[in-house]
Amino acid sequence: MQATGFKRRDVLRAVAAGAAVYGTMGHAQGSWPTKPVTMIVPFPAGGGTDAFARPMAAQFTKLSGKSLVIDNRGGAGGTLGAGIAAKAAPDGYTLFMGAVHHTIAPFMYPKLDYDLEKDLVPLILVASVPQVLVVNAKKHGGMDFKAFLAEIKANPGKLNYGSAGSGTSHHLAGELFKQQSKTFITHIPYRGAGPALNDLIAGNVDMMFDGLGSSAGHIKGGRIKALMVSGTKRNAAFPDVPCAAELGLPEYTVTTWYGIWAPKGTPADAQARAIEEIRKAVQADEAKTVWTAQGAEFPNLSGAQFDGFVKAELKKWAQVVKASGAKLD
Repeated sequence: MQATGFKRRDVLRAVAAGAAVYGTMGHAQGSWPTKPVTMIVPFPAGGGTDAFARPMAAQFTKLSGKSLVIDNRGGAGGTLGAGIAAKAAPDGYTLFMGAVHHTIAPFMYPKLDYDLEKDLVPLILVASVPQVLVVNAKKHGGMDFKAFLAEIKANPGKLNYGSAGSGTSHHLAGELFKQQSKTFITHIPYRGAGPALNDLIAGNVDMMFDGLGSSAGHIKGGRIKALMVSGTKRNAAFPDVPCAAELGLPEYTVTTWYGIWAPKGTPADAQARAIEEIRKAVQADEAKTVWTAQGAEFPNLSGAQFDGFVKAELKKWAQVVKASGAKLD
């Protein structure tokens, strides 16, 4: 009986200790974040990823009470920043805002210093926009799509298009356009959509296949002209711009999407809280107003759903890269 009583006391103490630990874990989960969170954006300021990251970060900071700090790490088609994020401490205080580019990169780069599926955990898909064909307003602003296409066909290889870098969706959107329109245009890779857009506005490149999010303000400001949005329907934010299907390219569908990852090993409670706080930020009226004006839709897939979406995109872009024969420039 004495031995049994001793064991019982040990069990009661263990239960009490476990309850204390559980209570601490619950408190930790509820209190995250307790300090500023860094979100790595793998492109320079001014690009599509940045255009979505900053309004979301502002609302995250406002609603959570802790700063979400944007850290732009451009280069190598977005893979440089992805590699930095993959190696960051998995403590819940480093997040990564990736995009469709990161499901293309594994099939374009012979060697990456990270594995998207093994080194990063998908948290939430926050926005998607169609790709848009934009041209320099001064050089080609007087043309509609058909006139511009005729110019491309009359001057094979002489017209060029800028991209956010080799292996990005901008690059593959151009390659897919060449395939489906039976044209030849020269690819000019940059270190992000922002620098490419600057050169397009300056007239140093002729066109760009960009995510509508980063081009929207320049289109509305008259600095560039939109000739076509990808897909089978017009975008509500730009109803006067015809879609690809209307213009004789029914299979030209390229969507730029943006999502949040965390380094592998990030505690599950921090992941759950990050998803919760990001969702609040994305759904805030202030962020939605900005994003809707940029032609965005809000998929709001998280956890396993986002993981499944990423796997499907990897499969899709593997096929596109193979069919196009696209190479790094």
